Amino acid sequence: MTAHTVTARIAGLAAGYDRSGAFPEESLRLAHEAGLLTPTIGEQYGGRGAGVEESARILHRLGRLDPSVALITAMTLATHARQAAQPHWPAELYARVVKESFARPVLINHARVEPELGSPARGGLPATRARRTADGWALSGTKRFVTGADGLDWFLVWATTDEPEPRVGTFLVPGGSPGVEVTGRWDQLGLRASGSHDVTFSAVEVPYEHVIGLGPYGPAAEQDNRAGASLHLPLAALYLGVARAAQSAFHAFAHTRVPANLGHAVARTERFRRTAGEIEVLLAGAEQLVFGGAGRIDARDASYTPEQALGARVLADRHGVRAVELAVRLLGNPGLARGQALERHWRDIQCAPVHAPQEDVSLLAIGTKALTADDPAEVPETKAPAL
Repeated sequence: MTAHTVTARIAGLAAGYDRSGAFPEESLRLAHEAGLLTPTIGEQYGGRGAGVEESARILHRLGRLDPSVALITAMTLATHARQAAQPHWPAELYARVVKESFARPVLINHARVEPELGSPARGGLPATRARRTADGWALSGTKRFVTGADGLDWFLVWATTDEPEPRVGTFLVPGGSPGVEVTGRWDQLGLRASGSHDVTFSAVEVPYEHVIGLGPYGPAAEQDNRAGASLHLPLAALYLGVARAAQSAFHAFAHTRVPANLGHAVARTERFRRTAGEIEVLLAGAEQLVFGGAGRIDARDASYTPEQALGARVLADRHGVRAVELAVRLLGNPGLARGQALERHWRDIQCAPVHAPQEDVSLLAIGTKALTADDPAEVPETKAPAL
């Protein structure tokens, strides 16, 4: 199957998955056949070791086709990228995961958000508990917004141990394990096929060695929002792909809509050409920030800071949302008609600012860095940057 055929097929399936909210199994199979689920597997494991910019371009491409598929893919790509940069999985287990990943779609994602805690990006530690057993751990708790939950091969569950001196780590749970249950269905405005369900773990057995990053319970175990540039920029690219799809729908309407009182396509009017120009400026500028920043990370440019990556994502999300809003506003009722591609793209782009860290958290980090740069005596304690 050619790349063009795969692209057309995934795009063709997107509207149906959006309507049904079903897990996009066929589209993910096509993405795997096209080699889009495994490029970030490290060279030391037999993969290509694709960098942040290539990941961003893959997700930009998939975001244009079906952002639900892109988001599920993003989580798997990020997991392999982290392992390539800093190995932390049990070696034998990860070798098995890689072997299976080349043969079929193997989907992996973290399970971190909790009903009481909310997003870890705002601080706090998990209530999900890992109880020590004779053979390992028994994991119990509920996680929210676990993207791809219906089809995950591995849940990476953030939990606290019940030891006298508690520790916090990520427990590796195979999909389909006894005690794993989807308990709350994802029913949101956008990315309806992403399957970001609530998942409950009830005394799920985990081997003792299938835990990564286990460390002391306390502030040092909280999420470091400045350390995720390798995920922030590809996610921003994904939603810019959604905005580009919306732009294409806007252009198609402009070229085919010929009002009787006008006598020619509305694309020839100043109003449409001016809006088309504004949309292009918004998206082209955001793409330069995102892909340029990703390239600097890959080049190990030490002058590219975590705050710059956070800022690129803030601006990209703003620009993407604004670009689609402009297109819908100009089209009026046709832009909001169910069954029209632009209406679906408008719903999907609303999910862009929701991902952690959200804009206010990012701006706090950026502003803190900006202010302390001019007041060295007031430098607050911060975690070491890790791109």
